[in-house]
Amino acid sequence: MSKPFKFKQFAINQDRCAMKIGTDGVLLGAWTPIDASTNSILDIGTGTGVIALMAAQRSNAEIIDALEIDTEAYEQAVDNFETSLWSDRLFCYHASFQEFFEEIDDQYDLLISNPPFYSEDYKTSNVQRDMARFEDALPFEHLFIGASRLLSDYGKLALIIPFKEEERVIQIGKQVMLYPQRITRVKGNLTSETKRSLLLFGFHQIDYDIDELVIEKSRHDYTDAYRNLTRDFYLKI
Repeated sequence: MSKPFKFKQFAINQDRCAMKIGTDGVLLGAWTPIDASTNSILDIGTGTGVIALMAAQRSNAEIIDALEIDTEAYEQAVDNFETSLWSDRLFCYHASFQEFFEEIDDQYDLLISNPPFYSEDYKTSNVQRDMARFEDALPFEHLFIGASRLLSDYGKLALIIPFKEEERVIQIGKQVMLYPQRITRVKGNLTSETKRSLLLFGFHQIDYDIDELVIEKSRHDYTDAYRNLTRDFYLKI
């Protein structure tokens, strides 16, 4: 078995997961606003379980649930939860999001998803990896319909998506009365193009902030903003 990926307060085994630990998931897990009123959290498409574990580290939420459709990833997330400091608050369901929101009556204060979004890329022969990567496993429309049913009145949905999809995703959200609350656009360095959008949605229309996060000044020389965001997690930042 490969060595676990070690964070400051937990470790992730990922040898059975198609999608490994990546910048997107850690960014989302660190950026998503969590406050004292956040008592229930659902991580949609948890993969290794990293976002749910970050939420457990950052909060006192009593309920931190996760969903994973892929059997291998589900079993690995369960193992990662059980070996963590917060195993009593973490639970993983082996189901698709579509199955889950049609059968579950519970509501959550926060939904987080690093969704599959490589909708136009060429599929590979690795079905497990494709399922984790491609949008047709969980279309944005399904994500927002489910979120509109599962969120409490003041609940929030946090996503990371390709920047080029930002406007389309905002329009999909409006169809189920979920509106932007905050947007952070992510660039690899000062001169690179914007690659990702971190989006927070809620049921209330407000004037929201749009800001920018630059990850690196040069190769492996991280900006203060990125260091401040991730310092509680990465060992070397």
